Formats: sequence, C-alpha cells, structure tokens
Amino acid sequence: MPQDTQRTLVNRLGWLKPSVTRSKLLLACKAALAVGIAWVVAPLMPGVVDEYPYYAPLGALLSMHSTLKGSAKYGLQILAGLALGILLAAIVLVVGAPNFLTISLVVAVGVLIGSMRWLGAPGQEYLPIAALFVLIVGGQDASGYAIGYLVQMIVGIAVGLLVNLLVLPPLTFDSAVQKASRFRRSLSRHLNDVGTALTESWPPTREDWAGQNDALAAAAAEVRGTIHLADDSRKGNPRAKIHKRNLEADYEDLAALENVTFHIRDLTEVLAGAVWGKPFPVELPATLCEPLSQAILAVADVLDAWDGQADPQEPIKHAERSIERLHAGLDEHRSGGPASMSAGATVAMALQRILAAVRIRLEGARAGHAD
Repeated sequence: MPQDTQRTLVNRLGWLKPSVTRSKLLLACKAALAVGIAWVVAPLMPGVVDEYPYYAPLGALLSMHSTLKGSAKYGLQILAGLALGILLAAIVLVVGAPNFLTISLVVAVGVLIGSMRWLGAPGQEYLPIAALFVLIVGGQDASGYAIGYLVQMIVGIAVGLLVNLLVLPPLTFDSAVQKASRFRRSLSRHLNDVGTALTESWPPTREDWAGQNDALAAAAAEVRGTIHLADDSRKGNPRAKIHKRNLEADYEDLAALENVTFHIRDLTEVLAGAVWGKPFPVELPATLCEPLSQAILAVADVLDAWDGQADPQEPIKHAERSIERLHAGLDEHRSGGPASMSAGATVAMALQRILAAVRIRLEGARAGHAD
C-alpha cells in the first residue's frame, strides 16, 4: 500500500476512533440491555397484549438514541405514527374487509399523511407500516392485534427511555471539543501543505492540497453536527447538572472555524488556478511564491497556537509581519498589470481575513473569561 494511502487511512481511523470506542460502544450496550429487559417484561402484560411480546424489544431498539432528547423525540414520533396508522386501518375495516383496493389505498393515504413534518422520519415510516400490519397481519383479530402492537411498542419505548436515562445518560461535550480541536489541526496541516508546496518547485508537483476543499467543507459540517449533538445531549440530562458546560463559546469557535475554512478554500482554489488553471486560470509570478509561502505558513502557526496552550499573540504578530512582506512583494509587481496581481492579492486578503477571524475569536474568549 502506498505511503500516502496509508497516511490517509490512519488519519481517518484517528478521526473515528474516539467516537467508536466510547459513545458507540456505550450506546450498543444500552440498546442490548433495553432490548433484553423489554423481552422479559413483554409477556407480563395483561390480556391480549402478551400475545405480541416481540414488539416490545422492537420499540426499545427503535427508541435508543445517542441523546435523551433524541430518544424521547424518536419514541413519541414512532408512537404518533403507529397511532395514526392504526386509526387509518380501523377506518378501512369499518368500511369492509381488506382487499387489493383498500390495502393500496390505505398505504397511499398513509404515505400522504406521513409527509407531515411534525411526525419526523420515524413517524412517517411507521404510519403506513402500522396500517398495513393491522390490515394484513391482524386478520380476523385486527382490534386485538392493534392493541397489542401499540401497547407493546409503548412498553418497549418506555424501557428504552428508562435505560437511556438511568445508565450513564450521554453527554458528548468532550467529543465536540476534540473534534473542533482536530479540525483546527487539520486546517493548519492543510495550510502547511499549501505553503510548503509553493516553494518545493514551480509549478508545484504535489497536487494533494488542491483537492481538499470538499473534505474541509465536510469536516466543518461534521464539527457543526457534533456541537449540535452536544447541545442536545444536555437537554433533560441529569448529568448536565453536575458536568456543566456553556456551549456558547463552542458555537462561537465553530463560527470562527467556518469563517476560516471558507477563506482557506478560497485561497486554495486561487492557487490551484494559478498552477493548473483549474477551477479557473489566474496568473501568479513565480517570484511571489516565497513571500506567499511564508505568509501561509505563518498563518498555519496561528491556527496551531489557537488549538494549543501557547500564547497566540506572538504567532499572530509574526503572521502580520509575513503578510506585510507579501504586500510589499505585491507592490513590486504592480508594473506587471492587474492580471499578475489578482491571485497574490486575493490570497493575501484571504490570509488577512483568517487572521482577523482568529484574533476576534481570541479576544472574545478573553473577554468571556474576564467576565
């Protein structure tokens, strides 16, 4: 296996490993526990309900989510979909026995009703399924089947919620912080790759940095999703009263990171256009490569300092000096015409904006600590 491919796989595994070994393993264990308890409890239900014990484990499994809010939301949406589906099937049974026309019609109506947004994806899926099951599986005892189906699902969902509540209800603060930190480091590595490639040769022979824009955007979206999940994980969670965290700072970090990512993608596109003419051709004098490289590497150091414990003020000052030298180099090439200036000026502006975004965020963080 080529070394580049190995490094890519290692990076991907490193990104996934913490979530797989912690939260996912805990969720799997709790799902298994909830399903087992539901299977034991289901036969204890009175009347006709105990004839359908297999729906309780299904309800427990479906309600298991990585957050308590998610478990409650999914469970209620599933029950709402089931109740509406059973009601729809009951209307059909009042009219007559199930047949080709009524079964087809109930599914069509169920899918249409299921398009209501408040039902969510779980409710939308189980509404027509419940109606179809009552009509086909329920048969002559459709009413008993419907009651057993609904009650056992309620039992299973209740068991799932209790297990999720009582057994280490998840808080994903650490995961959000770690992913944001890894993303900052990945942005810094990307800038280092770009800055290094500019001085290795001209035109650069390394092309890996030019194709990373989509990956950076996807990583930013993943970080946003992780922070939103962390925010949801504290809602209704008794552990959140002990492990308190104000996620406002994390959202502000995220906004700054997304701003930085936008400008990094912008300068990457411009430099790729200067080298290979894609996604659009631009001119870049080879003599500007050295000051461009120094400025880009200096800004990468700022991102490293932002992520680490070191004081970022010195890297920021160094980056400002490097960008000033870049502007001086641009001034020397003004006689070359606007075309030869556009790429370098665009990259310089992007670097200034990255630096401004980091500086504003750091100043905001210091003001927050002072309060």
